[in-house]
Amino acid sequence: MISLSRKSRIAIGLIVTGAILAGGVIAFAIDSPSVVMESAPNASSPLCGEIAKKYPREILGEARSDVELPGVAVWGESTVILRCGLTPPRPTLDPCFNVNGVDWVLEEGKSGEGKKTLITYGRNPAVEVVISDASPSAGDGLVDLSKVVEGIPQKSKCL
Repeated sequence: MISLSRKSRIAIGLIVTGAILAGGVIAFAIDSPSVVMESAPNASSPLCGEIAKKYPREILGEARSDVELPGVAVWGESTVILRCGLTPPRPTLDPCFNVNGVDWVLEEGKSGEGKKTLITYGRNPAVEVVISDASPSAGDGLVDLSKVVEGIPQKSKCL
């Protein structure tokens, strides 16, 4: 039988407890189809503050909800979620299209489970939009959001 000091037993207990808790959090995240809402790393950018003043009150027939997270806007029951302050994407093979002068990349790896994830291309900070597949016409929402996002200067194009 191996004899462990009190400190060693406590350390092992903390490690095992941490592993169990982490496993539970990972399992919860995998089982949860909802979108995690958190501020982007550069949400405090002055440009994010400027475009936030232009967020429409309604998109796709859904009213904007009050959210206390910097750089985040939500319409409806998470029908549309916008996060400003992300790192711009690198050149990608994901589909890219222009909506009223704003290049958007459909992030195929992040889309699915009833939602589409798009991110602006060539703008820093980047803006991510997650739109529920249940929304009637996501393109109309991008038209409205492109008017807002155009306030962030475009440095490069994907098309």
